[in-house]
Amino acid sequence: MENEWVKLQAPDGHELNAYVAHPAEEPIGVIVLIQEIFGVNAHIRSVADGYAGEGFLVIAPALFDRFERGLELKYEGEDSKRAYELYAKLNPETQLKDVAAAYALAKEAGKGIAVVGYCYGGLLSWVTATRGESLKMQPSCCVAYYPGGIGKFAAGEPSCPVMIHIGQDDSHIGPDQIDLVRTAHPEVEIFVYKGAGHAFNRDADSRTYNPEAAALARERTLRFLKTHIA
Repeated sequence: MENEWVKLQAPDGHELNAYVAHPAEEPIGVIVLIQEIFGVNAHIRSVADGYAGEGFLVIAPALFDRFERGLELKYEGEDSKRAYELYAKLNPETQLKDVAAAYALAKEAGKGIAVVGYCYGGLLSWVTATRGESLKMQPSCCVAYYPGGIGKFAAGEPSCPVMIHIGQDDSHIGPDQIDLVRTAHPEVEIFVYKGAGHAFNRDADSRTYNPEAAALARERTLRFLKTHIA
């Protein structure tokens, strides 16, 4: 089946779009994939397609639909400025409802569900693990790539196994934030990548992409996902 855009409805009645990437055969599990602050753009769709290629059904909700529909941003110039303007409007409690809309669709597949997020999406992945039960979300596991602002939410108790990936040179997330999580939750798997900065998995942006770190994080993530949801 070809990949597609579908419409979802959040618990508060908001209607949003989501990109759905289908595996070639029966899915081995479902991933709710949460965007960075640049929308469900070509890069995020390619990440979704990559997981679909590994056998997962992937659903990526468009968080920016609450502000402007169909928004896809690049990583420099006016697009970057716009992304950070929108970032200031984001509220994890509100965006968690959009994740819940995608999660509701994921449940229909009758498979194990993981939540995987990048940057702001990484933060939402952690928030899903710690607060998702209030919106009927109980994922089998969550993966957070460079979750900006996680320190503010470090005290929350995850309801499932969590894996975190962060670059040692991440200028957006200080070591103190990760230390808060590590101290509160020694069971959480935290991997720090030498020589990597923020957004090291973003292969569409040569300024941030670190292929070695990205490959190792992907290998670890896939093993984690297949352990818990496949």
